[in-house]
Amino acid sequence: MKKADLIKQVATQEGMEPGLAADKMDKAVNDLLRALRRGKPAKLPGLGTISPGKDWVFHPESHER
Repeated sequence: MKKADLIKQVATQEGMEPGLAADKMDKAVNDLLRALRRGKPAKLPGLGTISPGKDWVFHPESHER
């Protein structure tokens, strides 16, 4: 999916202007990268966690109940 398509989808689902959706997505990505560069894990709600290191590792969230 292209960034523009994702922005449109988020804007539609959240009932906001595409520009605001793009700003919110950019902030989320920047926050995620900032945490990883500082050596801290970054949580992706509903998906899992990315842990920093020599190679970043994704740990999916368990959906078992």
